[in-house]
Amino acid sequence: MSLVITGTVAFDAIETPFGKTDKIVGGAATYAGLAASYFYDKVKIVSVVGDDFGQDNIAILRNHGIDTEGLQVKQGEKSFFWAGKYHTDMNSRDTLATELNVLADFDPQIPESYQDCEFLLLGNLTPQIQQTTIKRLRERPKLVVLDTMNFWMDVALPDLLETLKMVDVLTINDAEARQLSGEYSLVKAARKILQMGPRYLIIKKGEHGALLFDQEQIFSAPALPLAEVFDPTGAGDTFAGGFIGYLSKVGTINFNNMKNAIIYGSALASFCVEKFGTEGLIDLSNDKIAERVKEFVKLSSFIIE
Repeated sequence: MSLVITGTVAFDAIETPFGKTDKIVGGAATYAGLAASYFYDKVKIVSVVGDDFGQDNIAILRNHGIDTEGLQVKQGEKSFFWAGKYHTDMNSRDTLATELNVLADFDPQIPESYQDCEFLLLGNLTPQIQQTTIKRLRERPKLVVLDTMNFWMDVALPDLLETLKMVDVLTINDAEARQLSGEYSLVKAARKILQMGPRYLIIKKGEHGALLFDQEQIFSAPALPLAEVFDPTGAGDTFAGGFIGYLSKVGTINFNNMKNAIIYGSALASFCVEKFGTEGLIDLSNDKIAERVKEFVKLSSFIIE
């Protein structure tokens, strides 16, 4: 059994109030895969890059035990590239460049060795590509998690609504939840979205934590106050990877395990934002992750006399 992650493997160029980078390794599947690899040893990537990506960059994934058989390398073509500049509050940013390159005609290929997929994370791509990925698996996975964004709500809403009927968990931010549902109250928004297909909904609130909903229960996860946030790029993807990586490890899907998975995903995301790009996700130790999780527990643990 395996965890399959589809999404971008790409180059980013990032500028924040604390510095800037030239082209560095990024992409939703990269962040998610690295995070998941700390919990589960059968992580497999479905994505596409150009021959400019280089074997040394692919080795970053392989060194974390990630199977890259499903990573297409298009000869003579360039990898997806995004450049952005964050504002002082680090919650808003300007996109400086988006070059689709190989992503423009990406057709996800599922290797035979990936057909044992038990857990599937659909990273932020077109809803049509996400649907294609599901349909190319001969057996439906035990759990399908979908990440999407407001752009697809703007330009491909019918396809997105169709995709929502095919997944178990949807993860979006608070603004996207309001846009998708037409409701300002996040509780009312969650009720509407859960009627669209997913059994669970995660609403990410950035520095204010995350909410988990099913039809009957709500869980509010804290965000860890950090002294230094250098780069929020990939934090949401890291969260999703840590979330599904933990669930892949424990194997049982229920609300309590989902709560724990959100804390572990949040812990990995907190490491991500402390350094530029994927640097904060390289060579973490299990002890360091466990200590970070304990910090999250302390934030929300109290006794009423």
